[in-house]
Amino acid sequence: MKPVLRQVTHSPEHSFAVRKDTGGDMQNTWHYHAEIEFLYIRHSAGTWLIGDHIGHFQSGDVVITGANLPHCFRHETTYMDSGETICVKFLPEILGDHFLQLPEAKSIRALLGKASTGLQLMGKTKEMAAALIEAMLMDTPGKKLVHLLLLLQEVSESRDYVPLSSKGFIQSPGNSDEERIRTIFEYTMKHYHERISLDTVASLLNMTRPSFCRYFKSKTKKTYVEFLMEVRIGYACKLLVEDEKNVAEIGYECGYNNISHFNHQFKSITGKRPLEYKRDYLEQHS
Repeated sequence: MKPVLRQVTHSPEHSFAVRKDTGGDMQNTWHYHAEIEFLYIRHSAGTWLIGDHIGHFQSGDVVITGANLPHCFRHETTYMDSGETICVKFLPEILGDHFLQLPEAKSIRALLGKASTGLQLMGKTKEMAAALIEAMLMDTPGKKLVHLLLLLQEVSESRDYVPLSSKGFIQSPGNSDEERIRTIFEYTMKHYHERISLDTVASLLNMTRPSFCRYFKSKTKKTYVEFLMEVRIGYACKLLVEDEKNVAEIGYECGYNNISHFNHQFKSITGKRPLEYKRDYLEQHS
């Protein structure tokens, strides 16, 4: 399955889109579009695939995906009723080539180039971006444009973001690498709570186990075992703060039959033991 080209339509009153999605409307397939997109995860959690980057997202995250960068967001089923995201999509052309060549727009021009790999905003920059995106929902058309320029300028002057996908991956949308990564991503999301063997995953790509391990590491900069661990622990974090199950039950639900192994992997990812993570989260959000 190749990434789908998604056409974004704009009304005559707007040159770019600002939209809130809720529940099932948040789900999307492996796709790409000509627009640059800011996505604010207002209330949800899950796993995203952006180019060749695979990672966990949660409420409050803000990400930028560049033009024609394939991506999809798999939201946890518990957010299919209450989840919310806000996206801002715009074609770089709306800013105009003359504007982007101005010396005052140098940092914005550089940011649009960096967005080609996808960027996850961090710290104060993330909080600022979330507030501006929230405001754009209710803005008049003129204020939406002003806030878009302010959003671009503020992020471009910050270093508080991290690139996600590798540069080489995005140069040819629809290539076999994208299809292979998407296949592994989809399979893992369906079966992460089960026992998964490397031989089984390798067979999905018609590869031997050693070839698959080399391939996956070269494309994602992590081993498949590390990726699977991140998916499982990400889900465990969600269960710890939203469910009354004990640690052993949560570990089992996330694919761990050995509680000691679960505790060890949880700490290696989060830096905390499960109950410490739950306590700290509840204290911060009380």
